[in-house]
Amino acid sequence: MEEIQSIKQRFGIVGQSVQLDRALRTALRVASTDLSVLIMGESGVGKEIFSKIIHSSSPRKHAKSIAINCGAIPEGTINSELFGHEKGAFTGAAGERKGYFETYNGGTIFLDEIGEMPTDTQAYLLRVLETGEFIRVGSSQVLKTNVRIIAATNVDLEELIKKNKFREDLYYRLNTISIKVPALRERKEDIYMLFRKFSIDFAERYHFAPIQLDPEARIILEAYHWPGNVRELKNIAEKVSILSEDRKLTAEKLAEFLPNFRERTMSLLPQPHLEPAGLQEREILYKLLFDMKGDLNDLKKLVLGLIRSNDLRMPDSRSLKTPGTRLAGCRRPFALYSRNFEPPFRVRGGRGLCRRTPSSPAYTTQTRDPTRSTRPVRIGENEQSRGRRRQPSPGGSRKTTDSARFAKIQRQAERSSSRVGDIRTHPLPQDPPIQSLIATY
Repeated sequence: MEEIQSIKQRFGIVGQSVQLDRALRTALRVASTDLSVLIMGESGVGKEIFSKIIHSSSPRKHAKSIAINCGAIPEGTINSELFGHEKGAFTGAAGERKGYFETYNGGTIFLDEIGEMPTDTQAYLLRVLETGEFIRVGSSQVLKTNVRIIAATNVDLEELIKKNKFREDLYYRLNTISIKVPALRERKEDIYMLFRKFSIDFAERYHFAPIQLDPEARIILEAYHWPGNVRELKNIAEKVSILSEDRKLTAEKLAEFLPNFRERTMSLLPQPHLEPAGLQEREILYKLLFDMKGDLNDLKKLVLGLIRSNDLRMPDSRSLKTPGTRLAGCRRPFALYSRNFEPPFRVRGGRGLCRRTPSSPAYTTQTRDPTRSTRPVRIGENEQSRGRRRQPSPGGSRKTTDSARFAKIQRQAERSSSRVGDIRTHPLPQDPPIQSLIATY
């Protein structure tokens, strides 16, 4: 771990990603050998830095090294560039020239974009890897070289093999050791640290305050897909540092500097050029959260506009009262009452208004007898009346008022007071008396 940290400080690598540390660890292990290395990764992830790490940690570190972009050399001159040519080998060859394999003998050659190499040059390179021999263009003399080859590609070489655009035998010769450099979207925990490094370095170079991001802008920065990887992030940091008037960016301001931000990051449909792991669940969640925030802000503005245009007033929450509570059988609500209130109820008022009065008589019930009916027996009710059902009044309407019913119950209690001695009584629960009373009478 200490060796990896020293390599990061030496080459200016910023990040704590597990995938990045694994790639660095592999590069350090293979550096002490002369095996060919194939570095795979998207454009802009820093594949060339890994080639420098391997060369500087290898026994060839005192020899020369060179990085060659195979896609930048024309097809007609790439053989001459790599292997050299003789005088008069082709039009314009005024003298002999040494190629890279001859010039950097004993060192390291980094071949970037190896997938762009022409097929005939691939055959020459395969011979160099197998035997270390090559021939200059226009010459018949075989030359020897001892170089270490590190190749890099941002395309799938196996797909090129299927299309007959890359030699399969060369692929296996180059792919002795492979290193996968993670894309920036796969190491989201490093995005903000890289942005801070690039913005601070740019600010120190041109002597002004560095850019800072608020929490929402930081979420936007980490949610962006970054198709250009670290190279694009560095360009965005420098662009924001020079064009932004405010030194602290919000999410809305930062989104203006990100090209096609909504199409690349907020799309809910998978895109063909993205890997399946590229569309993260957190990116979808960010979209939903930002859309919800925008909708709430629009709704807030709309409601405030309607209130102001119609001269309306918002209700005060302290002026709102708790709605009344109904008891079973009560037709009108009454104020909330305590359940610890001991006295029973009496019905008062013509329309069933419920009110507590301490003057109401106490009602009791007889203990349950297993040989008799399970219905509670009220004081004053005899065996015959308990078994009879109340006959409805003619016409089906109730003509007895609440006051008359209560007076009848009170008279029955007075008549039965002399017969209470043989009945074991106990008080009813706190609320049920009014319920049983109104439901029965």
